[in-house]
Amino acid sequence: MSSSALTPRYPIEVVRRLRPPAPVRLGGRVIEATDDAARVRDITGDVWVTGRAVLGAWVIAEGTWNGERVEGTCRLANPPRVEFPKPEGDWQSFQGDGRVHRLRVRARVHRAVRDFFDQRAFLEVETPAMVPSPGLDLHLDAYPVAGENPARWLITSPEYQMKRVLAGGVPRIYQVCRCFRRGELGAWHQPEFTMLEWYRAFAGSSEVMRDTEQLVAHVAEAVGGSPFLTVGTPIDATPPWERLTVAEAFQRYAGQDVDAILPDEERFFRILVEQVEPQLGRLRPVFLTGWPASMASLARLDPKNPAVADRFEAYIGGVELCNGFGELIDPVEQRARLRADQARREAEGKTVYPIDERFLGALEEGLPPCGGNALGFDRLLMFVLGVSSIDEVVAIPAQRL
Repeated sequence: MSSSALTPRYPIEVVRRLRPPAPVRLGGRVIEATDDAARVRDITGDVWVTGRAVLGAWVIAEGTWNGERVEGTCRLANPPRVEFPKPEGDWQSFQGDGRVHRLRVRARVHRAVRDFFDQRAFLEVETPAMVPSPGLDLHLDAYPVAGENPARWLITSPEYQMKRVLAGGVPRIYQVCRCFRRGELGAWHQPEFTMLEWYRAFAGSSEVMRDTEQLVAHVAEAVGGSPFLTVGTPIDATPPWERLTVAEAFQRYAGQDVDAILPDEERFFRILVEQVEPQLGRLRPVFLTGWPASMASLARLDPKNPAVADRFEAYIGGVELCNGFGELIDPVEQRARLRADQARREAEGKTVYPIDERFLGALEEGLPPCGGNALGFDRLLMFVLGVSSIDEVVAIPAQRL
């Protein structure tokens, strides 16, 4: 069969709009077959074609569209070698539970995100996925890249490299990229996932929170036609969102004084996860601000209250969406924190990753005052679609590899 004969002239949705009689050639898979006709599907729809065909075969159908079906023939392009549809096979996975529709929505969310940042003069960047240090957060473990010398790991976040771009003189940047975290698997987690991360110079957490609430509302409107998201129940994402300090949230939802709990971080996080987080953002999204200084990570301390960090997390329906900072730009303080993180990882028996000296070098050369945010793209998509598992919004989840 020549290559031109294998080239469909129209997708099926276009065939259905043609004025009959119209000559057509289309490609697709036979999803139903009778003695004298076959129903052929492509990504845009289904159409019946006269003639016999093998169930599950990929075919090229050619003939005349009569307004109801194609009067013509199906030429075999590739038949299935096993039962069709194969139980637990990829056709069933993509076609049987609406995954194709969700992938279409995923693409629309991606376009809406790009539109949002492009309209605000952010530059989209791509930074390396294999790095000399994946970060030293005690609670994140990275995948090593085998055979690399010097050692490399897959990123848990693109933060270090994006800040180097910022230090290089690009004041507004964003990136949609793959990140990798060992041991993260569940309804809201995948070991490989998509992160949306952005940074803006001469800004702090307040400006980035405004970015966040405007972005989420923009995506919801662009894809669903309204500012509502769904996490079990509809949630209105119209800005502005509520701001609530960690101390206020612990008092309101757990009847606890944060200062009395710390420095017992294990107890802090147990109360946060079990009592506080499930109550956050149930009717409207909420920003949880004013995190204890000991949990500043790469955030600066609040200039007005150094007991807390210039850090926020956004919650929608009790689920964390993002983690943002007014960024720390002092290289001396940052090095001290990284060394402390190394010591904590060693004490916990975890892999101790190197300090990224080029990242610190960028801070020494001079990082502008800035704010940034790391937002779970897959989780945002879950909110848009109203589904309950991250498996439903990715093409191939980890469990199907």
